Amino acid sequence: MTTGVSVIVPCRNDAAALGGTLDWLEGLTGIAEAEVIVAADGDPEGTTRVAAGRARLIWPGVSTRAALMNAGAAEARGDVLFFLHADSFAPVAALTLIRAALSDPRVVGGAFEHLFAEPGWSLRVITWINRFRYRLTRHYYGDQGIFVRAAAFRRMGGYRDLALLEDLDLTRRLKREGRTVLIRAPLRTSGRRFIARGPWRTFFFIVWVLLLETLGLDPQRHAERWRGPADREPGSPWPRALRGRASSVGSLSPRGGEGRVRGRVRRGARVRESQCGRARRSRRARQAVKWFE
Repeated sequence: MTTGVSVIVPCRNDAAALGGTLDWLEGLTGIAEAEVIVAADGDPEGTTRVAAGRARLIWPGVSTRAALMNAGAAEARGDVLFFLHADSFAPVAALTLIRAALSDPRVVGGAFEHLFAEPGWSLRVITWINRFRYRLTRHYYGDQGIFVRAAAFRRMGGYRDLALLEDLDLTRRLKREGRTVLIRAPLRTSGRRFIARGPWRTFFFIVWVLLLETLGLDPQRHAERWRGPADREPGSPWPRALRGRASSVGSLSPRGGEGRVRGRVRRGARVRESQCGRARRSRRARQAVKWFE
């Protein structure tokens, strides 16, 4: 017997944000008939404390968001899966809106309108750019609250084992299963990653990653840079002492780690060329002295 909607919240070292999201979920219309599953990694004490009595908490032993959401989906009993990030706040009528959207048997899933929770003109402009993108492509980000029929999700094999862009990959494949819809009610999500790292720097990093994927290159090597340190909340800036190490798996600009490596190689080549030039000039000088001796 199904329970309707299963709300699946992936959480990695993010107990404080999770607590706020679970508080908000308690006010959703129809939440009593739904189940809430938190698939967690890291900070067991804090996560257990905030989830106690409010969600079914599982520890699948994986850390990427895709793997955590797959683990939550495997435990879900609902016929609809609603994936909600640990720092996002669904509309109060979200569950009702999802059921209404899926009342059309041709619809297999969709997402909500994106909106940053924090004020600020930069975040508002980025929101409008993002809205233009997904309204045109119907490819949704995970912070829009992706929902999908459980049967379709399992037919597709769930999220692919990706550390980055797993949400866009899923929604692209989902369109092959049937229609997807955009619910125009905004789902508020934290812009803390943009604020901590700089709104436009973060935005252009995303553009860079999308460009790599479009060109058939590998964006996954930049995943660790996007996720931030594994022992801190998602999106935290890398400590200054560790930024060089993080650069080995990607940077926040196209010229990032690779550019610095190429720069060091070029500088090394110039130094060697300069040293060789000095050695040649020294040999010529010694030969000239011998000629006049």
